[in-house]
Amino acid sequence: MAQNDIQTISTGQDKLMLVLAVAFAIGGAIAYQVLSAEDFFIRLGVVLLGVGLAVASFLLSQTGKRFVGFAKDSVNEAKRVVWPTRKEGMQMTGVVFVFVLIMSIYLLLVDKTLEWVFYDLILGWAI
Repeated sequence: MAQNDIQTISTGQDKLMLVLAVAFAIGGAIAYQVLSAEDFFIRLGVVLLGVGLAVASFLLSQTGKRFVGFAKDSVNEAKRVVWPTRKEGMQMTGVVFVFVLIMSIYLLLVDKTLEWVFYDLILGWAI
């Protein structure tokens, strides 16, 4: 069994940074509403400032640093993926289409057979 290194310990400073991130984001949205008489670009700048401060606070926290590490690992993993060639992709797509066609014909036959058995043979109703 592999040992998972899961750390859920967070410091007071980390929690403070996360609370600040939320406060900056909410503050930017509130400032946008409060400054409704101002020019649109000033209001947009205030929102972008709030979001920017929120992102900076998040990235400075331990949670943000772990997120950045996870994102880098994910990008590296995605670079290692071996994608199928165009020919392989077309062949797999063709197999899926043929399977769907065969399955739909099979389900149509089962449905019509059951309809015939129940309505014509058992109940004697003519549809």
